[in-house]
Amino acid sequence: MPAYCRFLCGVCQKAGGFRFKDNHNPRGFLAHTQGAAARAHAAQQNGFEAFAPFAAAVLTAHATGNAGQATVNTLAGLFILFRLAFIWCYIADKAALRSLMWAGGFACTVGLFVAAA
Repeated sequence: MPAYCRFLCGVCQKAGGFRFKDNHNPRGFLAHTQGAAARAHAAQQNGFEAFAPFAAAVLTAHATGNAGQATVNTLAGLFILFRLAFIWCYIADKAALRSLMWAGGFACTVGLFVAAA
């Protein structure tokens, strides 16, 4: 599911004016985007950065067996909800709310590691 969050960002950034001829140099297109499309790209990049610690936290919680399945499911589900809200806030240019959503997702990741301990 977190991978779909990054895919959603890709769709939004391409909606910012990507044309078939831009497929010859898609990174060049992204370098010139502005507004919501540029913010969607930034949200996608942040999604790549946030996924690795989240995946490690989920795997650690399962591997140790110390975290209850309900706890893992709840924190993972909340992480996804926070990430979806983060993407919306990023694209809508709601900076303060976006930071709050990022902090919520980060807290879920930390919570998974704590539950695994």
